[in-house]
Amino acid sequence: MKIITGDTLLFIGDSITDGGRDKVDPTDLGRGFPLLIFAYLQTIMPEKRLTCLNRGVAGDTISDLKSRWETDCLDIDPDVVTLLIGINDTGSNQNQNKQVTKEELESFESDYRFLLKSLHQRTDARVVLMEPFVLPYPKDRMIWRNDLDPRIQIVRKMAKEYQAELIPLDGLLNTQGIKNGFSYYTGEDGVHPTVAGHGYIAKTWLETVLNKKVL
Repeated sequence: MKIITGDTLLFIGDSITDGGRDKVDPTDLGRGFPLLIFAYLQTIMPEKRLTCLNRGVAGDTISDLKSRWETDCLDIDPDVVTLLIGINDTGSNQNQNKQVTKEELESFESDYRFLLKSLHQRTDARVVLMEPFVLPYPKDRMIWRNDLDPRIQIVRKMAKEYQAELIPLDGLLNTQGIKNGFSYYTGEDGVHPTVAGHGYIAKTWLETVLNKKVL
């Protein structure tokens, strides 16, 4: 994927993207991977004069994101959109001891397709899709897999259908967790990235989008 002079990069999703950003300041990037990505891009390509926006909202499910898609994405008319959503849909079911249903997965796919279809129809944005993820620390997070895995398959299906870049974060982060310890990347809940986790997500995004190794 090419990064073009004057591009506006939009990162959108839930708390993992949010990174504690100041919602009062629309230019605030938070303290997570969007900030790290933009810092690197600003360093290596100052001539591009890029703009970066963060519209992650902690706690969002895909239906929450759909409800604000017009204002927080389409109205911005971004050039590159990075989307990471889905773990709160799984987490909500787990908190209520609910098993995911076929109808719920169909709704998840329908909402995800709405996001991408409207983006395709209304903008010329290049799209990066990130898999939602969970790491098995604490151990009870293993139970989440029955709910999350089919959602990951839907994200992969959407990436193929809309010819988007796919970053398989679930497999990549779990692989790193096996090597270095799961809590090293997602702390005590298996979901929210540590500094190392955000750093790894940023590195993976950069290597995927720029198609080259970065330090």
